[in-house]
Amino acid sequence: MHQAALLGGLLQDAPHYGWEVAPSVQHDWRKLAEAVQNHIKSLNWGHRVQLQDRNVKYFNLKARFIDKHTVCGATKGGKEVEGALEYGITSDDIFWLKESPGKTLVVGASYVALECAGFLTGIGLDTTVMIRSVPLRGFDQQMSSLVTEYMEYHGTHFLRGCTPSRVRRLPNNHLEVTWEDKATGKKDTGTFDTVLWAIGRVPETRSLNLEKAGVKTNPDSQKILVDATEATSVPHIFAIGDVAEGRPELTPTAIMAGKLLAQRLCGQSSALMDYDNVPTTIFTPLEYGCVGLSEEAAVAHHGQEGVEVYHAHYKPLEFTVAQRDAAQCYIKMVCLREPPQLVLGLHFLGPNAGEVTQGFALGIKCGASYAQVMQTVGIHPTCAEEVAKLHISKRSGLDPTVTGC
Repeated sequence: MHQAALLGGLLQDAPHYGWEVAPSVQHDWRKLAEAVQNHIKSLNWGHRVQLQDRNVKYFNLKARFIDKHTVCGATKGGKEVEGALEYGITSDDIFWLKESPGKTLVVGASYVALECAGFLTGIGLDTTVMIRSVPLRGFDQQMSSLVTEYMEYHGTHFLRGCTPSRVRRLPNNHLEVTWEDKATGKKDTGTFDTVLWAIGRVPETRSLNLEKAGVKTNPDSQKILVDATEATSVPHIFAIGDVAEGRPELTPTAIMAGKLLAQRLCGQSSALMDYDNVPTTIFTPLEYGCVGLSEEAAVAHHGQEGVEVYHAHYKPLEFTVAQRDAAQCYIKMVCLREPPQLVLGLHFLGPNAGEVTQGFALGIKCGASYAQVMQTVGIHPTCAEEVAKLHISKRSGLDPTVTGC
Protein backbone atom coordinates (compact mmCIF):
# COMPACT_ATOMS: atom_id res chain seq x y z
CA MET A 1 0.00 0.00 0.00
CA HIS A 2 2.86 2.34 0.85
CA GLN A 3 4.58 1.49 -2.42
CA ALA A 4 1.38 2.27 -4.33
CA ALA A 5 1.35 5.72 -2.77
CA LEU A 6 5.05 6.28 -3.55
CA LEU A 7 4.40 5.34 -7.18
CA GLY A 8 1.68 7.98 -7.29
CA GLY A 9 4.26 10.57 -6.25
CA LEU A 10 6.72 9.32 -8.85
CA LEU A 11 4.08 9.70 -11.54
CA GLN A 12 3.95 13.39 -10.65
CA ASP A 13 7.74 13.57 -10.88
CA ALA A 14 7.94 11.70 -14.20
CA PRO A 15 7.23 14.65 -16.57
CA HIS A 16 10.19 16.53 -15.07
CA TYR A 17 12.37 13.61 -16.14
CA GLY A 18 11.08 13.64 -19.70
CA TRP A 19 8.32 11.04 -19.43
CA GLU A 20 5.00 11.87 -21.07
CA VAL A 21 2.34 10.83 -18.57
CA ALA A 22 -1.42 11.00 -19.14
CA PRO A 23 -2.81 14.08 -17.36
CA SER A 24 -5.36 12.14 -15.30
CA VAL A 25 -4.00 8.81 -14.09
CA GLN A 26 -6.56 6.99 -11.97
CA HIS A 27 -5.85 4.53 -9.19
CA ASP A 28 -7.70 1.20 -9.19
CA TRP A 29 -8.30 0.16 -5.58
CA ARG A 30 -9.73 -3.24 -6.49
CA LYS A 31 -6.65 -4.21 -8.48
CA LEU A 32 -4.31 -3.17 -5.67
CA ALA A 33 -6.41 -4.90 -3.00
CA GLU A 34 -6.54 -8.12 -5.01
CA ALA A 35 -2.76 -8.15 -5.44
CA VAL A 36 -2.18 -7.50 -1.71
CA GLN A 37 -4.70 -10.14 -0.65
CA ASN A 38 -3.22 -12.74 -3.00
CA HIS A 39 0.22 -12.05 -1.57
CA ILE A 40 -1.00 -12.46 2.02
CA LYS A 41 -2.82 -15.68 1.14
CA SER A 42 0.33 -17.05 -0.50
CA LEU A 43 2.36 -16.25 2.64
CA ASN A 44 -0.16 -18.04 4.84
CA TRP A 45 -0.18 -21.06 2.52
CA GLY A 46 3.61 -21.14 2.49
CA HIS A 47 3.74 -21.23 6.29
CA ARG A 48 1.29 -24.12 6.39
CA VAL A 49 3.31 -26.07 3.82
CA GLN A 50 6.55 -25.53 5.73
CA LEU A 51 4.96 -26.73 8.97
CA GLN A 52 3.62 -29.83 7.20
CA ASP A 53 7.00 -30.56 5.60
CA ARG A 54 8.60 -30.47 9.06
CA ASN A 55 5.92 -32.69 10.63
CA VAL A 56 4.62 -29.86 12.82
CA LYS A 57 0.93 -30.17 13.64
CA TYR A 58 -0.99 -26.93 13.20
CA PHE A 59 -4.30 -26.31 14.96
CA ASN A 60 -6.28 -23.29 13.77
CA LEU A 61 -7.80 -22.83 17.22
CA LYS A 62 -7.89 -20.37 20.03
CA ALA A 63 -6.89 -21.97 23.30
CA ARG A 64 -7.09 -21.46 27.04
CA PHE A 65 -5.31 -22.91 30.04
CA ILE A 66 -6.90 -25.66 32.12
CA ASP A 67 -3.93 -25.80 34.47
CA LYS A 68 -0.20 -25.03 34.27
CA HIS A 69 0.45 -28.15 32.16
CA THR A 70 -2.70 -28.29 30.03
CA VAL A 71 -4.30 -26.17 27.32
CA CYS A 72 -7.43 -26.91 25.32
CA GLY A 73 -8.80 -25.59 22.06
CA ALA A 74 -11.65 -23.18 22.63
CA THR A 75 -13.11 -21.94 19.36
CA LYS A 76 -12.10 -22.03 15.74
CA GLY A 77 -10.08 -18.95 14.90
CA GLY A 78 -12.01 -16.51 12.79
CA LYS A 79 -12.05 -12.91 11.78
CA GLU A 80 -11.91 -10.56 14.73
CA VAL A 81 -12.18 -6.82 14.73
CA GLU A 82 -9.92 -5.60 17.47
CA GLY A 83 -11.29 -2.56 19.24
CA ALA A 84 -13.69 -1.75 16.44
CA LEU A 85 -17.02 -0.09 17.12
CA GLU A 86 -20.27 -0.75 15.35
CA TYR A 87 -19.34 1.51 12.46
CA GLY A 88 -15.71 1.23 11.60
CA ILE A 89 -12.80 -0.90 10.56
CA THR A 90 -9.27 -1.48 11.82
CA SER A 91 -5.92 -1.36 10.07
CA ASP A 92 -6.24 -5.13 9.55
CA ASP A 93 -9.54 -4.73 7.74
CA ILE A 94 -8.40 -2.09 5.28
CA PHE A 95 -6.25 -4.62 3.42
CA TRP A 96 -9.32 -6.77 2.75
CA LEU A 97 -11.70 -4.10 1.47
CA LYS A 98 -12.93 -4.98 -2.01
CA GLU A 99 -13.98 -1.39 -2.72
CA SER A 100 -12.12 1.87 -2.12
CA PRO A 101 -12.66 3.23 1.40
CA GLY A 102 -13.33 6.67 -0.08
CA LYS A 103 -13.22 9.66 2.23
CA THR A 104 -11.65 8.25 5.38
CA LEU A 105 -11.27 9.34 9.00
CA VAL A 106 -8.34 7.65 10.76
CA VAL A 107 -8.69 7.80 14.54
CA GLY A 108 -5.37 7.50 16.33
CA ALA A 109 -1.82 8.80 16.30
CA SER A 110 0.26 5.63 16.32
CA TYR A 111 2.62 4.66 13.51
CA VAL A 112 -0.14 2.37 12.18
CA ALA A 113 -2.56 5.31 12.02
CA LEU A 114 -0.10 7.56 10.23
CA GLU A 115 1.03 4.85 7.81
CA CYS A 116 -2.57 4.12 6.81
CA ALA A 117 -3.44 7.80 6.47
CA GLY A 118 -0.28 8.36 4.45
CA PHE A 119 -0.94 5.72 1.81
CA LEU A 120 -4.65 6.61 1.57
CA THR A 121 -3.71 10.23 0.86
CA GLY A 122 -1.00 9.05 -1.51
CA ILE A 123 -3.45 7.15 -3.72
CA GLY A 124 -5.69 10.20 -3.92
CA LEU A 125 -8.27 9.70 -1.16
CA ASP A 126 -9.53 12.49 1.09
CA THR A 127 -8.05 11.48 4.45
CA THR A 128 -8.26 13.00 7.94
CA VAL A 129 -6.37 11.93 11.07
CA MET A 130 -7.92 12.58 14.50
CA ILE A 131 -5.27 12.87 17.22
CA ARG A 132 -6.19 12.95 20.91
CA SER A 133 -2.78 13.96 22.29
CA VAL A 134 0.61 13.59 20.58
CA PRO A 135 1.51 11.66 17.43
CA LEU A 136 3.99 8.78 17.59
CA ARG A 137 4.16 8.63 21.37
CA GLY A 138 7.42 6.98 22.45
CA PHE A 139 9.30 8.15 19.36
CA ASP A 140 11.51 11.25 19.11
CA GLN A 141 9.01 14.11 19.19
CA GLN A 142 10.94 16.47 16.91
CA MET A 143 10.95 13.76 14.26
CA SER A 144 7.28 13.07 14.92
CA SER A 145 6.44 16.71 14.25
CA LEU A 146 8.37 16.65 10.99
CA VAL A 147 6.50 13.51 9.89
CA THR A 148 3.07 15.04 10.47
CA GLU A 149 4.07 18.42 9.00
CA TYR A 150 5.12 16.70 5.79
CA MET A 151 1.89 14.71 5.67
CA GLU A 152 -0.19 17.84 6.24
CA TYR A 153 1.70 19.77 3.57
CA HIS A 154 0.98 16.94 1.12
CA GLY A 155 -2.75 16.77 1.71
CA THR A 156 -3.56 14.79 4.87
CA HIS A 157 -5.91 16.69 7.18
CA PHE A 158 -5.38 16.64 10.95
CA LEU A 159 -7.82 17.19 13.81
CA ARG A 160 -5.58 17.74 16.82
CA GLY A 161 -6.62 17.45 20.45
CA CYS A 162 -9.92 15.86 19.48
CA THR A 163 -11.74 12.72 20.58
CA PRO A 164 -14.73 11.10 18.85
CA SER A 165 -17.94 10.84 20.86
CA ARG A 166 -20.37 9.34 18.35
CA VAL A 167 -20.54 7.65 14.96
CA ARG A 168 -23.87 7.11 13.24
CA ARG A 169 -24.87 5.91 9.82
CA LEU A 170 -26.86 8.35 7.70
CA PRO A 171 -29.66 7.32 5.31
CA ASN A 172 -27.23 7.70 2.39
CA ASN A 173 -24.89 5.17 4.09
CA HIS A 174 -22.26 7.81 4.90
CA LEU A 175 -20.94 7.94 8.46
CA GLU A 176 -21.47 11.05 10.56
CA VAL A 177 -18.79 11.44 13.21
CA THR A 178 -19.18 13.75 16.20
CA TRP A 179 -16.06 14.78 18.08
CA GLU A 180 -15.02 17.13 20.85
CA ASP A 181 -12.10 19.56 20.90
CA LYS A 182 -10.55 18.85 24.31
CA ALA A 183 -9.04 22.34 24.59
CA THR A 184 -12.25 24.28 23.99
CA GLY A 185 -14.94 21.72 24.77
CA LYS A 186 -16.55 22.54 21.44
CA LYS A 187 -18.26 19.75 19.51
CA ASP A 188 -18.14 19.36 15.75
CA THR A 189 -19.24 16.85 13.13
CA GLY A 190 -18.01 15.55 9.80
CA THR A 191 -19.16 13.03 7.22
CA PHE A 192 -16.98 10.17 5.97
CA ASP A 193 -17.27 7.00 3.93
CA THR A 194 -15.01 5.01 6.26
CA VAL A 195 -13.85 5.34 9.86
CA LEU A 196 -10.61 3.48 10.62
CA TRP A 197 -9.72 2.91 14.27
CA ALA A 198 -6.00 2.75 15.02
CA ILE A 199 -5.97 3.71 18.69
CA GLY A 200 -3.73 0.95 19.98
CA ARG A 201 -4.15 -2.70 20.89
CA VAL A 202 -4.85 -4.61 24.08
CA PRO A 203 -3.72 -8.25 24.21
CA GLU A 204 -6.53 -10.81 24.56
CA THR A 205 -4.98 -12.43 27.61
CA ARG A 206 -8.15 -12.45 29.71
CA SER A 207 -9.63 -15.24 27.59
CA LEU A 208 -6.58 -17.48 28.15
CA ASN A 209 -7.47 -18.42 31.75
CA LEU A 210 -3.91 -17.52 32.76
CA GLU A 211 -4.88 -17.52 36.43
CA LYS A 212 -5.55 -21.27 36.16
CA ALA A 213 -1.91 -21.75 35.21
CA GLY A 214 -0.55 -19.19 37.66
CA VAL A 215 0.78 -16.91 34.91
CA LYS A 216 0.91 -13.29 36.09
CA THR A 217 0.01 -10.24 33.99
CA ASN A 218 0.21 -6.48 34.36
CA PRO A 219 -3.36 -5.56 35.38
CA ASP A 220 -3.14 -2.24 33.55
CA SER A 221 -1.73 -3.36 30.18
CA GLN A 222 -3.04 -6.97 30.41
CA LYS A 223 0.37 -8.04 29.09
CA ILE A 224 2.20 -11.09 30.43
CA LEU A 225 5.13 -10.50 32.78
CA VAL A 226 8.34 -12.14 31.57
CA ASP A 227 12.01 -12.23 32.51
CA ALA A 228 15.13 -12.00 30.34
CA THR A 229 14.64 -15.61 29.18
CA GLU A 230 11.03 -14.87 28.08
CA ALA A 231 9.82 -17.09 30.96
CA THR A 232 6.61 -16.12 32.74
CA SER A 233 5.93 -16.47 36.46
CA VAL A 234 5.55 -20.20 35.70
CA PRO A 235 9.09 -21.23 34.63
CA HIS A 236 8.06 -23.70 31.92
CA ILE A 237 5.56 -21.30 30.28
CA PHE A 238 7.04 -18.64 27.98
CA ALA A 239 5.63 -15.57 26.22
CA ILE A 240 7.14 -13.75 23.25
CA GLY A 241 6.12 -10.85 21.05
CA ASP A 242 3.55 -8.13 21.62
CA VAL A 243 1.80 -10.04 24.42
CA ALA A 244 4.88 -9.77 26.68
CA GLU A 245 5.27 -6.78 28.99
CA GLY A 246 8.05 -4.33 28.09
CA ARG A 247 8.78 -5.75 24.64
CA PRO A 248 8.76 -3.73 21.41
CA GLU A 249 5.60 -4.35 19.38
CA LEU A 250 7.61 -5.29 16.30
CA THR A 251 7.44 -8.47 14.21
CA PRO A 252 11.22 -8.89 13.74
CA THR A 253 11.88 -8.79 17.49
CA ALA A 254 9.23 -11.44 18.10
CA ILE A 255 10.72 -13.65 15.36
CA MET A 256 14.25 -13.37 16.74
CA ALA A 257 13.07 -13.86 20.34
CA GLY A 258 11.20 -17.00 19.24
CA LYS A 259 14.21 -18.43 17.42
CA LEU A 260 16.51 -17.82 20.38
CA LEU A 261 13.97 -19.32 22.78
CA ALA A 262 13.65 -22.44 20.60
CA GLN A 263 17.43 -22.80 20.49
CA ARG A 264 17.69 -22.51 24.29
CA LEU A 265 14.89 -25.04 24.84
CA CYS A 266 16.66 -27.47 22.50
CA GLY A 267 20.00 -26.95 24.24
CA GLN A 268 21.62 -25.49 21.13
CA SER A 269 22.42 -22.08 22.61
CA SER A 270 22.23 -19.99 25.75
CA ALA A 271 21.96 -16.64 23.93
CA LEU A 272 19.27 -14.23 25.14
CA MET A 273 17.37 -11.69 23.09
CA ASP A 274 18.92 -8.21 23.24
CA TYR A 275 16.19 -5.58 23.09
CA ASP A 276 18.57 -2.60 23.07
CA ASN A 277 19.14 -0.63 19.86
CA VAL A 278 16.39 -2.33 17.86
CA PRO A 279 15.96 -0.45 14.56
CA THR A 280 12.56 0.30 13.09
CA THR A 281 10.98 2.40 10.36
CA ILE A 282 7.62 4.12 10.07
CA PHE A 283 6.43 3.92 6.47
CA THR A 284 4.75 7.30 6.27
CA PRO A 285 4.93 9.22 2.95
CA LEU A 286 8.32 10.56 4.05
CA GLU A 287 9.77 7.55 5.84
CA TYR A 288 11.14 7.82 9.37
CA GLY A 289 13.78 5.32 10.47
CA CYS A 290 15.35 5.23 13.91
CA VAL A 291 17.58 3.14 16.12
CA GLY A 292 18.60 3.73 19.73
CA LEU A 293 17.46 6.53 22.02
CA SER A 294 15.31 9.52 21.16
CA GLU A 295 16.73 12.92 22.04
CA GLU A 296 14.29 13.13 24.97
CA ALA A 297 15.31 9.71 26.32
CA ALA A 298 19.01 10.49 25.94
CA VAL A 299 18.65 13.73 27.90
CA ALA A 300 16.60 11.94 30.56
CA HIS A 301 19.36 9.31 30.95
CA HIS A 302 22.47 11.48 30.65
CA GLY A 303 21.34 15.06 31.30
CA GLN A 304 21.27 17.98 28.87
CA GLU A 305 24.97 18.69 29.32
CA GLY A 306 25.92 15.07 28.74
CA VAL A 307 24.38 14.85 25.27
CA GLU A 308 25.51 16.22 21.90
CA VAL A 309 23.10 16.20 18.97
CA TYR A 310 24.39 16.51 15.40
CA HIS A 311 21.80 17.29 12.76
CA ALA A 312 21.19 18.44 9.20
CA HIS A 313 18.42 19.12 6.73
CA TYR A 314 19.20 17.75 3.29
CA LYS A 315 17.71 17.54 -0.18
CA PRO A 316 17.79 14.16 -1.97
CA LEU A 317 19.26 14.42 -5.43
CA GLU A 318 16.14 12.86 -6.97
CA PHE A 319 14.06 15.71 -5.55
CA THR A 320 16.02 18.38 -7.44
CA VAL A 321 14.95 17.71 -11.03
CA ALA A 322 11.36 17.15 -9.92
CA GLN A 323 11.53 20.44 -7.97
CA ARG A 324 10.15 18.77 -4.87
CA ASP A 325 10.06 20.63 -1.60
CA ALA A 326 12.36 18.73 0.74
CA ALA A 327 12.43 21.03 3.75
CA GLN A 328 11.49 18.18 6.07
CA CYS A 329 14.22 15.73 5.01
CA TYR A 330 16.28 15.65 8.17
CA ILE A 331 18.87 13.57 10.04
CA LYS A 332 19.69 13.65 13.72
CA MET A 333 22.45 11.74 15.51
CA VAL A 334 22.22 11.69 19.31
CA CYS A 335 25.60 11.15 21.00
CA LEU A 336 27.27 11.28 24.37
CA ARG A 337 29.08 14.60 24.63
CA GLU A 338 32.23 13.12 26.13
CA PRO A 339 34.76 11.85 23.52
CA PRO A 340 34.73 9.60 21.58
CA GLN A 341 31.03 10.48 21.64
CA LEU A 342 29.28 7.13 21.62
CA VAL A 343 26.25 7.17 19.32
CA LEU A 344 23.10 6.77 21.43
CA GLY A 345 20.54 7.12 18.65
CA LEU A 346 20.11 7.82 14.95
CA HIS A 347 16.98 9.35 13.43
CA PHE A 348 16.55 9.57 9.66
CA LEU A 349 13.66 11.20 7.83
CA GLY A 350 13.69 10.75 4.07
CA PRO A 351 13.44 8.32 1.17
CA ASN A 352 14.35 4.67 1.83
CA ALA A 353 14.72 5.32 5.55
CA GLY A 354 14.41 1.64 6.36
CA GLU A 355 17.32 0.68 4.12
CA VAL A 356 19.49 3.46 5.55
CA THR A 357 18.65 2.72 9.17
CA GLN A 358 19.23 -1.01 8.79
CA GLY A 359 22.81 -0.43 7.70
CA PHE A 360 23.73 2.03 10.42
CA ALA A 361 21.98 -0.09 13.07
CA LEU A 362 24.81 -2.62 12.94
CA GLY A 363 27.40 0.02 13.73
CA ILE A 364 25.37 1.43 16.59
CA LYS A 365 24.75 -2.08 17.93
CA CYS A 366 28.51 -2.59 17.91
CA GLY A 367 29.11 0.61 19.89
CA ALA A 368 30.03 3.05 17.12
CA SER A 369 31.21 6.51 18.06
CA TYR A 370 30.55 9.79 16.29
CA ALA A 371 34.23 9.88 15.32
CA GLN A 372 33.96 6.47 13.64
CA VAL A 373 30.85 7.47 11.71
CA MET A 374 32.67 10.59 10.46
CA GLN A 375 35.53 8.38 9.27
CA THR A 376 33.10 6.36 7.16
CA VAL A 377 33.29 7.15 3.44
CA GLY A 378 29.88 8.07 2.06
CA ILE A 379 28.43 6.67 -1.16
CA HIS A 380 27.74 9.64 -3.41
CA PRO A 381 25.08 10.76 -4.27
CA THR A 382 22.93 8.89 -1.73
CA CYS A 383 20.82 10.14 1.15
CA ALA A 384 22.66 7.76 3.48
CA GLU A 385 25.85 9.66 2.69
CA GLU A 386 24.44 12.61 4.64
CA VAL A 387 24.71 10.63 7.89
CA ALA A 388 28.49 10.47 7.46
CA LYS A 389 28.62 14.25 6.88
CA LEU A 390 26.87 15.45 10.05
CA HIS A 391 29.09 18.17 11.49
CA ILE A 392 26.73 20.77 12.95
CA SER A 393 25.59 20.32 16.52
CA LYS A 394 22.46 21.81 18.00
CA ARG A 395 24.61 23.28 20.76
CA SER A 396 26.51 25.36 18.18
CA GLY A 397 23.37 27.18 17.11
CA LEU A 398 24.47 27.06 13.45
CA ASP A 399 21.97 26.57 10.61
CA PRO A 400 21.75 22.83 9.85
CA THR A 401 20.36 23.36 6.34
CA VAL A 402 22.44 22.06 3.42
CA THR A 403 21.76 22.37 -0.28
CA GLY A 404 21.76 18.73 -1.34
CA CYS A 405 23.32 15.28 -1.42
